[in-house]
Amino acid sequence: MLERLAVREHTVGELAEPYRMSLASASKHVKTLERAGLIQRTVRGRTHFCRLNPKPLAKADEWLRAYEKLWDVRLARLQALLRHPDND
Repeated sequence: MLERLAVREHTVGELAEPYRMSLASASKHVKTLERAGLIQRTVRGRTHFCRLNPKPLAKADEWLRAYEKLWDVRLARLQALLRHPDND
């Protein structure tokens, strides 16, 4: 759902459609994403529209990038050790 919302806003029904889930199940999922701050919902008439809130994802990406660098270094060391086990 988040991937689709990155392109444009969707109704809850549109978000449910590709997953063959009921509207009630999709609504529960949307509420969870909304509580997590990942989406924002607006109501126009009886239709609920959802759009992505990228700020929490940017924070998560920043946090993960620090670990990515750490693991890149560790995996490079492991790879070097496996290539040349006598050079420890």
